[in-house]
Amino acid sequence: MGNIRSAVIDVFEEIGALSSFAARFFRAALSRPFEGKELVHQCFAIGYKSLFLVLATGFIMGLVLTLQLRPTMIDFGAVAYMPDMVGIAFVREIGPVVTALICAGKIGSGIGAELGSMKVTEQIDAMEVSGTNPFKYLVVTRVWACILMVPLLTISADAVGLLGSYFIESTRGQVSMSLYFSRSFGAMAVGDIIPATVKTFFFGLVIGLVGCYKGYYSSKGTAGVGTAANSAVVVSSLLLFLVDFLAVLIADIFYEI
Repeated sequence: MGNIRSAVIDVFEEIGALSSFAARFFRAALSRPFEGKELVHQCFAIGYKSLFLVLATGFIMGLVLTLQLRPTMIDFGAVAYMPDMVGIAFVREIGPVVTALICAGKIGSGIGAELGSMKVTEQIDAMEVSGTNPFKYLVVTRVWACILMVPLLTISADAVGLLGSYFIESTRGQVSMSLYFSRSFGAMAVGDIIPATVKTFFFGLVIGLVGCYKGYYSSKGTAGVGTAANSAVVVSSLLLFLVDFLAVLIADIFYEI
C-alpha cells in the first residue's frame, strides 16, 4: 500500500513540475530577446533531419493499409471507396499520430539526451554565469521548433501515405492518379482537415516540452542522460495519446453541436 501511495505522489509531483516548466516556457516564449538564429537552426535540425524517416514511414503505412484493407473492401463490393477511406483515415488519425510517435522517439529522445549531456557537463551552468539565458536559448527555441515542424512533417507523411496507397491501387485496380487523388480529397471535409492539423501543433508542444524538461532537469552522471532520453519518449508518447483523445472528443462534441 505504501509503494502505491508513493508512486501516486511521484506522479502528481511530476505533473506539477512539468506544468510549472510549461508555464515558464509560455512566459519566456513571449518575452524578448528572441533567439531567431537558433530557432532557424533547431527547425532545420528537427524538421529536415527527421523528414526522410517520416516520409519512409508514411509511404510504408500507405502501402500496408491498402494491402490489408483491399481484400475486405472487395468482399463488400466497396473497393471503389478505397481512396475515400484511406484519405480520411490518414488525414484524421494515422498521419498525425504515427508522425507524432516517430517524432517523440527521434526528436524527444534527442532533445532529452542533448540537454541532459549539457546539464551533466555543466554547460548550462556556464551559460548562466556568462550572462546568457539558457532557458530561452535552449528550451524555448527547441519547443517552438517542434511546434512549427511537427505539423509540416505530418502533412508530408499524409501526402506520401496517399501516394503509397495509390501505388497499390494503380497496380491492383488500374486506377489513374487523377481519379485516385480527386476521390481522396473529394471525400475530405473542412471538419476533417482543420482539427487534425490543429492537434499536431499540440503534439509538437508536448514533444518539445517533455524532451526539454527531462533533459534540463536530468540527474547528474551519464546514467541520468540515458534516463532523460528514455523517459522523454515514454512520457511524451503517453501524453500524445491523451492529447489525441481530448482532440477527438472535443471535435466530436463540436460536430454534435
